[in-house]
Amino acid sequence: MKVLVVGGGGREHAIIKKLKENKEIEKIYALPGNGGIAADAECVAIGAKDIDGIVDFAKNNDIGFAVVAPDDPLVLGAVDELEKLGIPCFGPEKKAAIIEGSKVFSKNLMKKYGIPTAAYEVFDDAAKALAYIETAPIPTVIKADGLALGKGVIIAMTREEASDAVRSIMEDKQFGDSGNQIVIEEFLEGPEVSVLSFTDGKTVVPMISSMDHKRALDGDKGLNTGGMGTIAPNPYYTPEVAERCMEEIFLPTINAMNAEGRTFKGCLYFGLMITKNGPKVIEYNCRFGDPETQVVLPLLESDLFEIMKHVAAGTLADAEVKFSSDSACCVVMASEGYPQKYQTGFEITMPADKNIYIAGAKLDGGKLLSGGGRVLGVTETAATLGEAIGKAYETVKTVNFENAFYRKDIGKKAMEV
Repeated sequence: MKVLVVGGGGREHAIIKKLKENKEIEKIYALPGNGGIAADAECVAIGAKDIDGIVDFAKNNDIGFAVVAPDDPLVLGAVDELEKLGIPCFGPEKKAAIIEGSKVFSKNLMKKYGIPTAAYEVFDDAAKALAYIETAPIPTVIKADGLALGKGVIIAMTREEASDAVRSIMEDKQFGDSGNQIVIEEFLEGPEVSVLSFTDGKTVVPMISSMDHKRALDGDKGLNTGGMGTIAPNPYYTPEVAERCMEEIFLPTINAMNAEGRTFKGCLYFGLMITKNGPKVIEYNCRFGDPETQVVLPLLESDLFEIMKHVAAGTLADAEVKFSSDSACCVVMASEGYPQKYQTGFEITMPADKNIYIAGAKLDGGKLLSGGGRVLGVTETAATLGEAIGKAYETVKTVNFENAFYRKDIGKKAMEV
């Protein structure tokens, strides 16, 4: 069977490497892929948001199954269009992907169905939002309604910062039309946990938990990024917390989406905060997280493609989903200056026998060159988290490209629990 994977980052590379373990798959195409993914799939220069191009390629290349990985094509309806061709897909339809595509929708969903989350207000008028901030509890969190490359959330520690955030999002259009509406919500405190889950709209199977490291610099300092590293499992996600999440969050969310006529099939990501009042939802994503995928999938012992086929067919209850009891650590190596200005085009040298997932790179004359802010993620697994972290940093030493930088403390906070 020929399989199509839409996307071109480290997450997609991790998915493709895992799919390659299935012998039924004869060929994997990545649209658009990247220079590193080219070692594991045939990359085709069709952008992830070019829905017509993706559909035409699938139609003309005998695609038997499609995995739509990023948020943009899911929210734009790529799965709907591919399914019209009779191609089974892993990923939600457009009407279900709105759970990430609109924060206003997801917050209202949680309020309607009693799913624990931060208190909030919605605004489509900047003047009203600014007036509200004059008396709102501080710190507060301001979120652009739509997709914003994971950067549409601003934590404001003062009223001045909150007002600046409103003006930046709503008046200056920092995130374009995604900021036409905003959510201003209560600032929650506690450890964060990411839980990806397989679901066919009836059954929900959580994957192993993980902990992301969003800030650019050691000690959780610096600007927010797409993620500088991850570890799994997350020590804050105890069996007791997991049980509460299933009863109070996971199943209620699936049932709420069904009740709204928006059955969700694919990977539903729960971004959680473990507060003193129990777990609460910070955000939903309609797809695998990046870079959480890079630590979760290496610990999956079952066949990813078989699970994905069961999800698409609505038979997830019949699938085997088993994870290793080991731990994993992924250290992201980025270009100096990320997430702001940075230079690319430097040759990458790295060992061939390691789990290294390429996020931003291009091939030029047979050489792999850096081609993005986040360039790659180095993942190692081991029996304990401490061993996995140690192995990951040893492997990082064997990867080289000019102006590379990475955090030196991925997993440190988890080791202190």
